[in-house]
Amino acid sequence: MGGKALGLVYSSVYGGGVAVNPGRSILLQETERRLRRLSAERLRVASDFLAYLEERESSEATQELLEMPGFEEALRRAEQQVKEGQVVRFADIQRDV
Repeated sequence: MGGKALGLVYSSVYGGGVAVNPGRSILLQETERRLRRLSAERLRVASDFLAYLEERESSEATQELLEMPGFEEALRRAEQQVKEGQVVRFADIQRDV
């Protein structure tokens, strides 16, 4: 992957928006309804469990990236490009597909 492209990916991931998934939105609404019906004590337990799941997912994703050959060096180059302003906004190159 070229340096500018990786800078673009880095910029897109760290500064971009979140893709919308209708099924996910429904699931979030359903989960929120359930959480609102819980007692404070049970809500704390649910919150702690969600924090655990969030951390685990993050750790697994990080490990997966670190196992990719050349990823760490490419990330360092991308971070340097961002510092130097060598990025391209996704909106500037996005095509209507």
